[in-house]
Amino acid sequence: MKVTVNGTNILGMPLLGFPKIALPGVVGDLAVESFARARTASEQMTEALSETYSRNAGVATDYGLKVLEISHANTAFAFDLFAHLLGSGSASEVLTLSTERARKAFDQNKELWELGQRVATDMRGQVKKHVDRALHHAA
Repeated sequence: MKVTVNGTNILGMPLLGFPKIALPGVVGDLAVESFARARTASEQMTEALSETYSRNAGVATDYGLKVLEISHANTAFAFDLFAHLLGSGSASEVLTLSTERARKAFDQNKELWELGQRVATDMRGQVKKHVDRALHHAA
């Protein structure tokens, strides 16, 4: 609020005369303490994220390798099926081969699904553990 020369505000009302209390020691101590807590929490969260990302990178690598393995198996099957189709004398043989491959693909997809669930569960657990620890120390 703007103060005029005669000690009133711009509306002409006199200013209330509150005593000026110096609290720099108390306020300064609170600020230093709050800053220290914030710094500690920030360091803990940085450490937690670093550990979580490192751990999840390994699991994600496993997942990627499994996808490559399945892709390789699917490609090899496609060539085998094509070769059997060219040399096959009966539809029942092709059907049997296709059924076996479908069963194997189902098992591979199930394994990939379980690995994906492990990635998600592991990541959630790591983040939760570190956030809980950081919040506990900050309180």
